This record gives sequence, structure tokens and C-alpha cells, in this order.
Amino acid sequence: MKDKICTAIATLMLFVPWTILPLRTFDWALESPAAEIIIYSYAAFMIFAGIFSVLAYAAGNIKNKWMQVCMVINCIYAAGAVGIIGIIVYGMF
Repeated sequence: MKDKICTAIATLMLFVPWTILPLRTFDWALESPAAEIIIYSYAAFMIFAGIFSVLAYAAGNIKNKWMQVCMVINCIYAAGAVGIIGIIVYGMF
């Protein structure tokens, strides 16, 4: 039962980063304070999703094929989020 719940959570985490696209169609989401908060929030979520997927796969011993797919995609998202945060921090200096 634990493996099905963790796999379902990891699957839902695959689609959350894509919700930024319709959110960014609003004018208020493109202005400076709101845009930065949105980007930081989505980056933090993507990093959390990557960590959750790796821990569920490795430490939770959930090694089905779909969890492998979720782990790889969420880790790619997490690496992209770390890159985005790195670019933002580098631009501050």
C-alpha cells in the first residue's frame, strides 16, 4: 500500500511544474515581486519532488518501473531548478 501511495504522489508531482504556464498568462504574475516569488516557489517544489522521489525509490525501496520514470523526471526537474536558482544568485552579484 505504501508503494502505491508514494508512486501516486510522485506521479502528481510530475505535473505540478507545468501549472506555471497558465499561471504566467496573467499580467500580475509577470511583475517583479510576484514573478520572483512564483519562480522561487516552483523551484523549491521541484527540488522537493526530486528529493522525495529519490528517497521513496532508494530508502523506501519502491522499485517499480513507473517509480523509476517518476524519479528520473523529477530529478531532471530538480536539476533544472537548481540551475535556475544558481543563475538568479549569480545575477545578484
